[in-house]
Amino acid sequence: MTYTIDSFPGREILIQGEPYLYFGGTSYLGLQTDEAFQHIFLENIKKYGTNYGASRKSNLRLSIFEETERYLADIVGSPASLTLSSGYLAGQLVAHRFHTESYKLFYAPKVHSALFVPTVSASTVKEYTTFTALNIAVRAHLASNHNKSTPVVFLDAIDFSGCNYPDFEALRILPLEDIIVVVDDSHGIGVVGQNGGGVYRKLQELKMKELLVCCSLGKGFGIQAGAIFGTKDRISSMQHAPLFGGASPATPAALATLLEAEPIFEANRKILQGNLAFFLANLTKKKKFTFMENHPAFSFSDLQLTEYLAAHKIVVTSFPYPDEHSPLMSRIVISAAHKKEDIERLLDCINILP
Repeated sequence: MTYTIDSFPGREILIQGEPYLYFGGTSYLGLQTDEAFQHIFLENIKKYGTNYGASRKSNLRLSIFEETERYLADIVGSPASLTLSSGYLAGQLVAHRFHTESYKLFYAPKVHSALFVPTVSASTVKEYTTFTALNIAVRAHLASNHNKSTPVVFLDAIDFSGCNYPDFEALRILPLEDIIVVVDDSHGIGVVGQNGGGVYRKLQELKMKELLVCCSLGKGFGIQAGAIFGTKDRISSMQHAPLFGGASPATPAALATLLEAEPIFEANRKILQGNLAFFLANLTKKKKFTFMENHPAFSFSDLQLTEYLAAHKIVVTSFPYPDEHSPLMSRIVISAAHKKEDIERLLDCINILP
């Protein structure tokens, strides 16, 4: 069922004048409705304006961009980072940089569409349905004498099946020392990892030929922006790309808010983990869901559960994704904005199910 509302969906939404609890979306830390976070954002809008439409290559340059990129690289644990106006654009920039004869692109199961180059024909790249098939294809490419191109494997850190994050067991079967790995960490950064740094540090331990992480900063950090993390040389090459220079950057007010709101991020992560621990400790129907350690999304495939919760005035995420021909994506999302009584009401509904 599709609902139309006229304000941001926080812990509660109004549907035809009736209040419903909302356990969906991607506002994991509840920042978009956090008054302290909003105050910082509004103050930065006064300083930086509502938008900045100039190129990062312009002869007039704001210092906030490089300040934020140093800050993000430090949090994530990467040598360098680059910010863009969205996570989708970040993924597209990375994908386009590898779309040359020097590289062969491979796609792991359930990869986000942001990592596909739209102009590439289906015969050029393939999204594999299993990591076993992907592993066979990558090794065959490396073993072929006439293939001099470097394999580049694209995957989502959090694919909501538990296949990748937190242990990346499937990824470990690949010949990592010979391949470049590009990871979309949009659902992890800001939420999981040391100080919300996401998965970069954990993946770096796997000793791959090269690691790049790209992401949206809108889910964990609550701002409209994207980022790429990698080596200094790789990030420098991205900065010289026409796609980067030709696009408007992230809004400076948003990046300044990211720098100033660290205490709020830390506090809300603690609240989120408390809410998550309470939900898991009292959930008796765990087998109904697929979920990952320390992540607040609980996926399920039972349409009747969505309808049952809606009948009890609880709305969850449930729609075909990424297009109308895709399988139904349904999940319950616990956020830092939820109160204990919200979670108790959700539990009361789920735990009585047969």
